Amino acid sequence: MKVLTGTQMAELDRQAITGLGIPSLVLMENAGRAVVEELCARFPTIAHKKIVIVIGKGNNGGDGLVVARKLLDLGASVEVHALCSSKEFSGETRHQADILGKLGFTIQHCTKPKDVRALAQALGSADIVIDGLFGTGFRGAARDLAAEAIELINFSAAFVCAIDIPSGVEADTGHVLGSAVCADLTVTFELPKLGLLLYPGRQYVGELVIKPIGYPRVLLDQYASMMTLVDAGWVRERLPKREPYSHKGDYGKVLVVAGSRGYTGAAALTAEAALRAGAGLVYLAVPESLLSAMEAKLTEVIKLGLPDVDGAVASSALPKILEMLDDKDVLIVGPGLGRHPQTVKLIRQLITQASKPLVLDADGLNALGREAEKLLSRRTAPTVLTPHPGELSRLIAKSVDEIEADRVGIARETARQLNSVLVLKGVPTVTATPNGEVFINSTGNSGLASGGSGDVLTGCLGGLLAQGLDSITASVCAVYLHGRAADLVKPELGERGMIAGDVLRALPRALREFE
Repeated sequence: MKVLTGTQMAELDRQAITGLGIPSLVLMENAGRAVVEELCARFPTIAHKKIVIVIGKGNNGGDGLVVARKLLDLGASVEVHALCSSKEFSGETRHQADILGKLGFTIQHCTKPKDVRALAQALGSADIVIDGLFGTGFRGAARDLAAEAIELINFSAAFVCAIDIPSGVEADTGHVLGSAVCADLTVTFELPKLGLLLYPGRQYVGELVIKPIGYPRVLLDQYASMMTLVDAGWVRERLPKREPYSHKGDYGKVLVVAGSRGYTGAAALTAEAALRAGAGLVYLAVPESLLSAMEAKLTEVIKLGLPDVDGAVASSALPKILEMLDDKDVLIVGPGLGRHPQTVKLIRQLITQASKPLVLDADGLNALGREAEKLLSRRTAPTVLTPHPGELSRLIAKSVDEIEADRVGIARETARQLNSVLVLKGVPTVTATPNGEVFINSTGNSGLASGGSGDVLTGCLGGLLAQGLDSITASVCAVYLHGRAADLVKPELGERGMIAGDVLRALPRALREFE
């Protein structure tokens, strides 16, 4: 599903209204109907509920007035409080207010501090509150009466539904610079806006429902967007098929170079995840001194020893690794490798000389340091980088706070600069490509905030690459499946007690949903 910024959505509105001639009042009517449909689905006895609608002067307020009219038709008790005078309403909102006036309905206006008392009393006794204060054009921080109204909404015990976007959240970025409505449900229209998907905005959204309001499908299909929200349908169309008449050689060979003393778990999780993702054969190359430990941990993975220095891979291992790689389809480098100077030297040489698709994670990324662009520019095969914000910070000289404030923009620019697919792990995980495409994941939970979960993702990604998916598709599918596995674990174990091994064991269940 395409994702738009608030600015792009405004342009799409303009094309629908002025380009195609669809009256804005028709779109407003459809938007209000969509909100009421969602509320009725959740509250079958909505006619017995007290509903307070808080609106501003713009078209988001007009949507709220359509909601009011339709709820009145259902017999509900409705109050509308406008944080402006009637003269300040936009043209479309004034039109909706006139209709309500002709029906004998009175809008209450909250324009002075003394008017807040009536709003507070209404919110205090409401069953449902509908937020129609600010729409997707909002920027900056809510102030004065608006900020006070938002705090009152949040203090209310009522169920809160936001129209299009919670007021106070920026649609372009998800930034929240002041007070913002904390909704239980957000009904947005036609396409998701970026600010609904990125934190901190996402935490104000509650359940997100996307409803059509009458844009022609051809308009949506033609409107260019470089951002995609990844759902099950996207993954289902792209996962490789398993043929009945096949053997292990048909599903690829993965070579994993990983592990050091004290970090054998990272290597084991990565290798087994590659198998669980469907790779035919997985080879794990570790320092010679760790072979016995890996033999005890892993049964199905083929174990290979490498020259060892203090429990880490020695730089002299390069020729042997390149020889191992000769008949493999994918190379994974990094999990648990450590930062021994010889290992760092080896990784840098291996990156430039390996001619197979490469997944670089953890200490593989740390070895790049500030020479990432120079080293990666020498590669001739596809490269996937899977940093968390801390690892990316060390690569691009930006703070973690800067990265988190612009996950999409920084991921996109880094992928272009390093000519690699970049999987920026976090909430949400963002996958960016060198040509500027961005894929925003829709699965996962805080149970993934546990040591080793990134190793499971890396192995899953390598396993999908080995089965013939391109580096972009493999990355996006792996991220989705990894998150979905965590979601499957959640009902049984919760998020707090989830560990990487639980996610690994749930990977087959996640994959089975697509068979």
